[in-house]
Amino acid sequence: MEKEWRFREGPEGVAPPTWAERLCISPLMLNILWRRGFTDIDSIERFLSPRLGGLPLPDSLPQVAQAAQVLANELLAGKKIVVWGDYDVDGITATSLALDVLQTHGIDASWHIPDRRDEGYGLNARQVRTLAGQGIDVLLTVDCGISDIEAVRCAREMGMTVVVSDHHLPPETLPDAHALCNPRLWSRTTPGLDLAGVGVAFYLMAKVNALLAPHTGKRHNMDDALDMVALGTLADVMTLDNENRILTRGGLDVLSKARRPGVAALKKVSGMDEAAKLSAGQVVFRLAPRINAAGRMEHASTAVRLLRENDPEKAAELAVALDSLNDKRREEEERIYVQASEQARAMSVGGRKAAFVLYGADWNVGVVGIVASRIAEEYNCPTIVFCDDKGLLKGSGRSVPGFDLHAAVESVGHCLLGFGGHRMAAGLRMEKARLEEFCQAFEQAARKALGDSPVVRPLLVECELDFGKACDLCFLKELELLQPFGPGNAEPVFASPSLLVKKRMPLGRGREHVRLELQDTVSGVTLFAKAWRMGRELTDSFVGRKIRIAYTLRIDFYNGIAAVDVGIRDWMEA
Repeated sequence: MEKEWRFREGPEGVAPPTWAERLCISPLMLNILWRRGFTDIDSIERFLSPRLGGLPLPDSLPQVAQAAQVLANELLAGKKIVVWGDYDVDGITATSLALDVLQTHGIDASWHIPDRRDEGYGLNARQVRTLAGQGIDVLLTVDCGISDIEAVRCAREMGMTVVVSDHHLPPETLPDAHALCNPRLWSRTTPGLDLAGVGVAFYLMAKVNALLAPHTGKRHNMDDALDMVALGTLADVMTLDNENRILTRGGLDVLSKARRPGVAALKKVSGMDEAAKLSAGQVVFRLAPRINAAGRMEHASTAVRLLRENDPEKAAELAVALDSLNDKRREEEERIYVQASEQARAMSVGGRKAAFVLYGADWNVGVVGIVASRIAEEYNCPTIVFCDDKGLLKGSGRSVPGFDLHAAVESVGHCLLGFGGHRMAAGLRMEKARLEEFCQAFEQAARKALGDSPVVRPLLVECELDFGKACDLCFLKELELLQPFGPGNAEPVFASPSLLVKKRMPLGRGREHVRLELQDTVSGVTLFAKAWRMGRELTDSFVGRKIRIAYTLRIDFYNGIAAVDVGIRDWMEA
């Protein structure tokens, strides 16, 4: 999909030159921040040095105190509790966090993560009845539950106290729980936080921790829980501004120290040193996929056990198991992607599609979401991928900027048995006989929202930067101050001057990636750059030609030696 390079336009005027010296940053970095809307020196200082003291107190957040009080009262009365989570990284980390806090206070809590294939997402009445039969009195949901009206009703009929903590979009009719804790509800009366499920669990359990402490004589160190918050927040692609930036920045520090044997083991099988400093990208592309692989390929319980394991040897065994599952996931993903991509290309013949609805009977229900994401990125259009699931179709959708996927799916909800999600992602269930009807209705909804004109994906570029300046170690270290990168805080992308392609080296098992040796025709500096999934575009014929690239910059400390890591986001002829 063709990209349009758009240079970032900031507020009128320029940053006062004296600010750079006062902030101890370069004029280049100051200008980058100014163009990003930081127009007063205090806001820049807060952004560059986010502190945990800047977080709101749990008592200041709607619903948190009430939900925590309900839980504390039941726990102090000796009631048995189960933590019900979700099978993705956000749900797994939220479950682990809640269990850790309860364990500190000597509470032996049960936990349940549904099987993706057998139970599906969220609560279900069958398992609720099973838990009630096991003597469970209190049901706490994390990262799920806000749409599960019937299952919550069943739990109450079974005599359970129900507290729902979630961050997904709530339906018009809310479940009849004893307490609800969801930032999407706060925004109806109070501006809400864009928290992940684990972020909601963090605030809720922080208050529970404070309420239990006077009675148990113990207190969990909530700073230690930030590693779970960072993992879940980054994996769930939450907006990284304000509170999420503070939580994630602190969590990356905890993850880097790897005090949990499970985290240390996970870093090791991911090809990193146990004590290596972690970036947001390494969490998203190395740690998170291995945690997710458990729920995608088998059962998420393996990942929960890993994160809560205190024995380094057992943690190492569990990490190896997750790594093996991730290898299987990659193979399955590639198989499905090839078939789905063929369908998308065939559908594109004769004109642009506003949206794709793809289907494969034997596609893995745990992998279709990843494939939907890849197709949506490749064609820059909303994509839903379906597969067979127990006599029905189960689908996972991914959106593109500017298109509200949840609203579009809701508009054609008459075709579906059920759905859930948010603007950028959705899960769906449907009878197979209605697939064609859904395809037509969803295509019309997408075309109405996006129009008929060819879509060009904008690529936001900070400024032009030659390789001579890109090699400045001080500037590279300054870029690290902007981390973590993600929605709401995009990694800076720079435009190069004309570059001579001196060498081309294919990478990856299928040679789908490429590494180029590029010489800057302005500064004369030569750097190596990696282009992921561009092997088919940047062929051997480019050697000796001149191109310009849009690129990212990082410091690579491979083998203890600092080097410039250049990542190609896009290219054009020079």
